[in-house]
Amino acid sequence: MAQDNIREERAESAQTGRSPASATGGKRPDVAVPALGFVGMLRWAWTQLTTMRTALFLLLLLAVAAVPGSLFPQRDANEAAVTAYLENNPTAGEWLDRFQMFDVYSSVWFSAIYLLLFISLIGCILPRTKKHWRAMRTPPPRTPARLSRMPEHGSLVWSPGEAESAAHDADAAPSSLNLTAAVQAAAAALKKRGYRVEARPGEAEASVGAERGYWREVGNLVFHVSLVGILGSVAVGGAFGYNGQRILVEGESFVNTLVSYDSFSSGTAFTPDSLEPFSIYLDNFEVTYDRDTTSSFGQQIDFDASVTTQLPGEDPVQQTLKVNEPLRIGGASVYLVGNGYAPVITVRDGNGDVAFSGPVPSVPQDAVFTSLTVLKVPDAQPDQLGFVGLFLPTAGEANGVGISLDPSPALPQLQLNSYYGDLGLDGGTPQNVYVLDTEDLTELNSRNLDAGGLVINPGERIQLPEGKGSISFDGLERFVGLDIHHDPAKAPVLIFAILALGGLAVSLFTPRRRVWVKARRDDDRLIMEYGLLARGEDPRLAEEAQHVHRLLEQIAPHGTRKDQE
Repeated sequence: MAQDNIREERAESAQTGRSPASATGGKRPDVAVPALGFVGMLRWAWTQLTTMRTALFLLLLLAVAAVPGSLFPQRDANEAAVTAYLENNPTAGEWLDRFQMFDVYSSVWFSAIYLLLFISLIGCILPRTKKHWRAMRTPPPRTPARLSRMPEHGSLVWSPGEAESAAHDADAAPSSLNLTAAVQAAAAALKKRGYRVEARPGEAEASVGAERGYWREVGNLVFHVSLVGILGSVAVGGAFGYNGQRILVEGESFVNTLVSYDSFSSGTAFTPDSLEPFSIYLDNFEVTYDRDTTSSFGQQIDFDASVTTQLPGEDPVQQTLKVNEPLRIGGASVYLVGNGYAPVITVRDGNGDVAFSGPVPSVPQDAVFTSLTVLKVPDAQPDQLGFVGLFLPTAGEANGVGISLDPSPALPQLQLNSYYGDLGLDGGTPQNVYVLDTEDLTELNSRNLDAGGLVINPGERIQLPEGKGSISFDGLERFVGLDIHHDPAKAPVLIFAILALGGLAVSLFTPRRRVWVKARRDDDRLIMEYGLLARGEDPRLAEEAQHVHRLLEQIAPHGTRKDQE
C-alpha cells in the first residue's frame, strides 16, 4: 500500500508539475525508520570499538590516564608517602583517594581503558587477518585495457626475424611470435623477482598479472599482534610479579619467604606459595675509594658484595653482586641498590640483663656517610629504652658539632641521645624502624641535659643515667640494600618488542606493487606492453619499471622501448 501511495503521488506531481512535498503544503511524507534494537545497538557498538581510529584514541587515552601515576605517590610503591600526603592535604587527599589517584594502575577506570584497548586491538586484527588471508589466495587483479594509463608503462616491439634469432636462447625466448610462450616467459621472469603471477593466455591477446608486497600487510599485522602481546604480557607481569627490599648485614642470610622482606609489594594474582625458595648469604662487602684525584677525593667508586647463593637441592655458589650487575636466581633478579654501616651495639637494661645485642643499620645522610642511627629496645626493664643520633665513619668536629670527615671507617664514633618510657610498640600499630617518636618519652642523654649526649667509640661501654642500664659500641659491620624483583613478563615483552620493531620495519620498507604485461600481434610484429601501479606512495616505482623492462629485454633482446605517453 505504501508503494502504491508513492506511485500515485509521483503521477500526480507529473501532471500538476508540483513535487509531493509542495502538494502536501511543503511537508514531506513521514518515512518509517526501522528501530535499531538491542542486537543492532550491540553490533553498532562493536563496530565502533573495533575501528583503528578507536584503538588509537584508547592508546592516547591510556597514556593520559597514566599521568596521575607520576604526579601522586602510589600505594604499591611508597605507602608512607601516600600516608604523609593524606595527612598534609586532608581535603584534597580524601577526594583524590576516592578517585583512586593513589592506586592509578590498579584503579577501575585505568583497568577499563586498558581492557577496552586490548579488545579493540584484537577486534581490529582479526578481520584484517582474515581479509589479508583471502587477498593472498586471490589471483592478481585482471589486466587493465589500457596500460598506458599506469604511472609507469612502456612497450617493446619484436619483429619475425628477431624472433627467430631469439629462439636460440636456451630458456627464456619465445619463438615464432607465440603469445602464450611470451607471456609464460614474462611470468617466469617476474616470479623470480618475487612477484605472485598469473598467466592469462589468449589467441589475439595474452597477458600476465603480477603482484608483490603482501609482506607489507603481514608486517603490519605482526606489529599489531605484538602490541597486543606487549599489553597482555604487562598485564600478566603486573598481576603475578612482585618486588621487595631487604637490608642485609655482613654475616646474615636472606631466605626468599614473605616474612624475610623489610618491605614487599605484589600484583593482584600473587600468592606467597609462588615464591621460589632460595637463599643469599652476605659474606663481605668491600668499597673502593678514590684516593688519586683531588676533585673527588674520598668518594666511593666501586662496590663488591661477595655472596653465597643456594637453591633447594643444589650446592652453594659463590657470586659477586655489583651495581647494575644483578644476580639471576630462582626466577628473580637481585639488585644492589644501597649500602651503609651497621654498628654492633649491646644494650643492658637496669637489671643488668642484655636487652639488645647486634648490628644496627644506619641510614646514610650525605656523601661522607654521616648516618642516622635509631635503636628501639622494647625488652629493657624496668623501662623501655630508645636511642637516636648519628654514626660518624671518620669523626670530626666543626663549630662544636660532630661531623664525618671521610666515608671510610677511619675513626668511627656514635653520638646518641637516649630516652626511656613507652615506645608504643605494644599496641600493635606498625612503626618506621628508622623513626623514634620521642613525644611520650623522657630524655636521659642529650646536649640539653647535664648528663650530655652519648659519645661512644669502638670498644667503649657507657652507663646510662638514673640506673637505666648501659650501652656499648662493640664493632662495625657493613650492610647492603637489596631489591628483589620478579617479573614473569620480562622475556615475553622483549620478544614481542623485537617482533613489533621487525614488523614495523617490514611494513614501512616493503612496497606494494602490481605489474601487468600484455602481448599482442600487430601484422607481422609482436608487441609487449607493461604497466606498473603502486599501492600507496612508492618513490622507487620508476626504478622498478626499469628492472621490468630489462627482464622483458631478455625475452626480446632486439626490442626497442617506446617513449611513455
